[in-house]
Formats: sequence, structure tokens, C-alpha cells
Amino acid sequence: MAKAPQRLAKRTYQARARVLREQLVQLQQDLRHVPFKVLLILAGPEGAGRGNLLNTLAEWLDPRGVETFSYHSPTDNERAHPHQWRFWRSLPAMGRIGLYAGSWYTETLREEARSQRALSHVAEEAGRIREFEHLLADGGTLIVKVWLDLSQEAQGRRLRTLRAEPATAWRVTKEDWHHHRIYDRLARTAELIRRQTDRPGARWTLIDAEDERTRDLAVGRLLLTQFHAQKKRITLLGHATRPRVQRSLRPSGLKRLNALPLDQDLSEKDYDALREKWLGRLNRAVRTALAAERSIVFAFEGWDAAGKGGAIRRLTSAIDPRDYTVIPVAKPTAEEKHAHYLWRFWRDIPRDGRMTIFDRSWYGRVLVERIEGFCREDEWKGAFGEINGFERELTDHGTIVLKYWLHISHAEQLRRFREREAAPHKSHKMNAEDWRNRRQRGAYEIAVGDMLALTDRKNAPWYLVAADNKRFARLEVLRTASRAIEAALED
Repeated sequence: MAKAPQRLAKRTYQARARVLREQLVQLQQDLRHVPFKVLLILAGPEGAGRGNLLNTLAEWLDPRGVETFSYHSPTDNERAHPHQWRFWRSLPAMGRIGLYAGSWYTETLREEARSQRALSHVAEEAGRIREFEHLLADGGTLIVKVWLDLSQEAQGRRLRTLRAEPATAWRVTKEDWHHHRIYDRLARTAELIRRQTDRPGARWTLIDAEDERTRDLAVGRLLLTQFHAQKKRITLLGHATRPRVQRSLRPSGLKRLNALPLDQDLSEKDYDALREKWLGRLNRAVRTALAAERSIVFAFEGWDAAGKGGAIRRLTSAIDPRDYTVIPVAKPTAEEKHAHYLWRFWRDIPRDGRMTIFDRSWYGRVLVERIEGFCREDEWKGAFGEINGFERELTDHGTIVLKYWLHISHAEQLRRFREREAAPHKSHKMNAEDWRNRRQRGAYEIAVGDMLALTDRKNAPWYLVAADNKRFARLEVLRTASRAIEAALED
């Protein structure tokens, strides 16, 4: 049997820990003034000491700036949402540190311990994790990932020591011994996952966990080093960017937008005759979907004064108010500005059997944020792929995603603007920003065209609605929504 490693002397450890603790508390003070959060992910085999390490970090850090997370098997409510939902909604606030004893890696490793799965499935899970961490890192989150390395011999020695003491014997479970017996298999799977999720912005660091004191100091120093490196990157990179001359990335989208016939007409009489038919059909489709525990997400985009609010009101008139939520999307709050732009939308994704309607959506990233220079060029260009991945997470879970662009002519928009300003009960809808956006219509058309071309996917297609005639637009939304939900249920 291998001998236990030489331990760091207690006096040496205490002296170094005292200095490190002061540095970590200063880190927390600095973190209040920088636009990012910190995630420290601790993973490793059973017996590597994640619990003890967390306790040590909790002693070193100011508890007012720390949140601790440990994920167990998903609850019924968590299973009723897309897989990533519970991780997005429990991220720490800006300026805080999240300590993760269990994370998005936990369930994959736990499942592997229960039953050996095909490596292709593990690789698929690793791909999802990689995309998730890429989004967080791009949003400014510092991800520090630590694998506490412990040999099988050291693991067995540690488990036997814990079991021998009455005060700690309860810590050793049958599952721990099972993990010890299949150590080699779990180690191979863990190495595969680490290799496939070790990417810029979310690197793995292996730290020897045999000596607890050396381990704790190494993790603390790593946290300090990576924090200061991230702070330097953020300072150099900056957040502001000047709007550039807009050039289309994919001209086919703009052609599709311009080809939409806006001269649609529908009389009030014809509208009244058809409205009840399609309201009834939509009601049946929605009730069937929700009864089947399918969730539905609507995303409404369009020009100012295109009639999004009116279309949403007609849509919801066919649905039980207890089954849906309407989310009006305004300018992001200070906290939301410093989080990844998808964060605030993940929080409102409905559970199975519910529906959420977004009045403006995550597409603001590739529209207003692109045009106004609220994000860098590489950020809005990268957002097309991020959004496709986000919507794929929803539809893979079974969520039905319907996206609408309400399109009106330049002349019709001007008429509606003037009508709003003249009507006392509508004037509150107008402000200087509406007129400024109108002057940039050409740039917005290019951005909308790119959005249509690069995010129109079979699982989450775009529906373009000619909205110069409000009655036609409202009926078109009812028709397409009914058919799309019915088709999704058939699939």
C-alpha cells in the first residue's frame, strides 16, 4: 500500500493561508467595481475533499459576497424546463463569487457511475456544456474550473480513514465505495469530458488533492491569478464600440424582407367572419399542446408601431389567462447589462404545459445593440450562433418556438407615428427614440435581413407578417400560430 504523502507543515500552512486570505478579501472588494462575476467549479473523484475545501474557502472569504451551489438530481420543476434552465437562473449576481461543489458536470458523471454509457453520448453532453460555458465566458463571466486529482490508492486510504472514525463514518456511503471500485472507468470518462470542455475562457486546472493544505492553498492562488488576468483583459477590451457602417452578412435575408407584399387588404367584414374561426382553432391547438405538457414560446419583433401589441392581444384572447405570461422586454437593467444577454430570457422560459409571449426578445442583440453600438462587432456576429443554440436547447426539450417579424412600409410607419402623436390616448407611445430609430431604417433593414437569413431554422422558423393592414396582420398571426402548433404536435 502506498504511503501517505508528506503534508505541508501546519505552521507554514497557517502563515501562507493568512496572507492568502487577506488577498482574497481584497479580491472581493475589487470585484465590486468590475463588470463580471466569478464561478469557481470544483470537481473530482469521491474523497477528493470538495466539502472540506468549500468550508475552507468559506472561512477565507467574506460570506456577504459568496454564493454556494450544489446540484443534485433535477426536481420535477427542473425536469419540466430545458436542461440548462436551472443553471442559468441560479448564476450568482454581478460582483459576486459562486462556489460550485456540484455543477453542470455533476449529472453527466453521476449517470456514468450508474451505468456505463456510449462515449458518443458523453461527447454530446460535453458539447452542450462547452456551448454553455462559451456563452458565459463571452458574457464576461470568469470561469475557474478545478479538477481535484486523487489516485485510487489515496481515495481508498481516505475513505477507510473516514470510516474508522465514529464521528466521520457517516460520510462514507455505499455509492462512495462503488465509485472507488469503478475508479478507472470514471477516470477515463472524466478525462474525456475535461479534454472536450477545456477551451479558452473555461480552462481546466488539475490540482493534486492528496495533501489537503497544499490543495487549499493552490486553489486559492489559482482564483487570485485568474481574477487578476480577467480584470486586465476586461480593462484592455472595454465595452463601448462605435457603430459601423452596416453591411449585410447574408443578402438573401434582405431580399426576402423586401419581397414581402405589403399591399394586403382585408375588410372588417371578412376579418370578423374569419377571426372566430382561427381563434377557435388556435384555442384547440394550444389546449392540446399544453395538455400534452408541451411548452410554447412566442417571440414578437417588428418595426415601431407595426402592431405587435395588438397582435399579442388578439392572440391571448383565445387562451386561458392562467396558461400564459406576456413579457414586455425593455432596456436591460444595470445588472442585466453586465450579464450575458440571454440570462434574462432564460429566467422566463416556461415550464412544460405553459406558454410565454415575449414582446421583443433576445434578437435585440443583433438589432438595436448592433445598430447602436451597445456591443462589439464580434459579439453581435457571434450572437447568431448563440441564439440558434439557445433555441435548439428549447426545441430539443420539446418547446414549440414561434418567431414573428411584423413588417410595415416606411410610409405607413410615418402615418402611424403622426396618428399617435395626435391622439391623447396614444401619445405616450411616442418618444424621441422612435423618430431616431426611424432615421436609421436602412441600417435596421440590413440587420433584420441578416437576422432572418442566419436564424431561420426548421426547429424555430421566422414568420414574416405584412402588417400595413392591421386586420390582415392579426389574422395572419392567428393562422400561422394555429398551423405551426398543430404541425409540431403531429411531429
